[in-house]
Amino acid sequence: MARHPARSAPFHWIFGDQLGPHFAPPDTTLVMIESRAVLRRRRFHRAKAHLLLSAMRHRAAELGDTVRYIKAETYREGLRRAVGDARVTVHHPTSHAALALVNSLDQADVLPPRGFLVPREEFARWAEGTRGSGLRLEDFYRTVRRGHDLLMDGDRPAGGRWNLDTDNREPPPRGASALPVPRPYRPREDAIDDEVRADLDRWERAGEVSFVGGDGPRTFPADRAEARRALRAFVERRLPTFGRWEDAMLADDWAMSHSLLSAPLNLGLLTPDECLAAAERAYRSGNAPLNAVEGFVRQIAGWREYVWQVYWHFGPRYREGNALRHHRPLPGWFTELDADAVTARCLSGVLAEVRDRGWVHHIPRLMVLGNWALQRGWHPAEVTDWFHRSFVDGYDWVMLPNVIGMSQYADGGRMTTKPYVCGGPYINRMSDYCGPCAYRPGERTGDTGCPYSAGYWWFLDRHRTELAGNARIRQPLRGLDRLADLPEVVRRERARGDRPP
Repeated sequence: MARHPARSAPFHWIFGDQLGPHFAPPDTTLVMIESRAVLRRRRFHRAKAHLLLSAMRHRAAELGDTVRYIKAETYREGLRRAVGDARVTVHHPTSHAALALVNSLDQADVLPPRGFLVPREEFARWAEGTRGSGLRLEDFYRTVRRGHDLLMDGDRPAGGRWNLDTDNREPPPRGASALPVPRPYRPREDAIDDEVRADLDRWERAGEVSFVGGDGPRTFPADRAEARRALRAFVERRLPTFGRWEDAMLADDWAMSHSLLSAPLNLGLLTPDECLAAAERAYRSGNAPLNAVEGFVRQIAGWREYVWQVYWHFGPRYREGNALRHHRPLPGWFTELDADAVTARCLSGVLAEVRDRGWVHHIPRLMVLGNWALQRGWHPAEVTDWFHRSFVDGYDWVMLPNVIGMSQYADGGRMTTKPYVCGGPYINRMSDYCGPCAYRPGERTGDTGCPYSAGYWWFLDRHRTELAGNARIRQPLRGLDRLADLPEVVRRERARGDRPP
């Protein structure tokens, strides 16, 4: 259990995802530790390493003489060099491993978490009240809306509806290569970015660390001022069109109408409160429609908050979930982000975006990347690790529930009500990937049979028994017996193995 201090300490430790002013108590000397071991333990995306180090060093530059910034091999070494045996406070970290670390230090006192809306104790009480019915995002989301007076008109939701998802599922405009919206905010790199890039180059040349992907130019904010500009630019220019195309994909429009705020939020450079308040002001002033604002509010006050709470509620062993008994390792072409090895245009295009930016929005993550992993039966813990390492906004608390609970259905339905699996027709409807592709979404076999369409039916056939009681998947399961070519589909998909599609 986290220890809460009985008295203030002269030093306060800031982790690399606690970079906003709300993580810095007054009247203390602040401590930041840049641990090389973090980068050595796992093969992160280079853009992720660059953003994290740039953001930490930008924060240290802002703090000046009020911070002790230590570059060390480990956190323990850095803390010893920074404060010796003196007592230190730290806000509740964002991972099980980091919390275990600070709880193992006799000199560390843990303050409550910052950067989220709902205290963990409050979620625990809500979860206790759901016994028998299970945890459901929609119920939690409405509780948060009421409790924080978000998009509420008295005791009713603004517009009379809690959920405007049905208004937010439009396919992209026919014939468009990009949405008719202003481009997203882009930060300008500076001398700190140059210094970080030079360090990463030197460490790689020395064989001390290894990365995947590229890292420049920097796409996401690395300090508080940039993060606030990014929020303002999104709300003023892009929020009005966010809702309607929230689930759409375009091959040549990586950002669509998305906010691109997940990275600065997860670094602690923004708070959920200020993001939600800015969006609601846009609705109240008539500058953004309700469906767009509700969709954005749902992402932050609903899904982001729910994922954070589920991570702690289910505990460290949640990562062991493997309800569908998937054990195949991730193939090298996928882990190396080798988009050129892939023929399927959707998967090739999305892998290329991950390779080049360390980011794609939630629909490519779920319905292209996660969907393929689920169809192939890849080990969910390996898939979780890959998402964590490959995305600039990926942290353990983010990816564990999103992958184990949602994308890979590895918890058997504790977090979501169905597997998120689809064939080529869904991707075709919601994107422009399929037109020039070598495969046809409506075909399952032959040289032009879509691997996603064939993989969809192969997945359902493999898991008939496990999914038989799931009402939301019952209709497609019935469809299996109407497929005359099912034996050929199964044979071909087994033979495909983990070769790039």
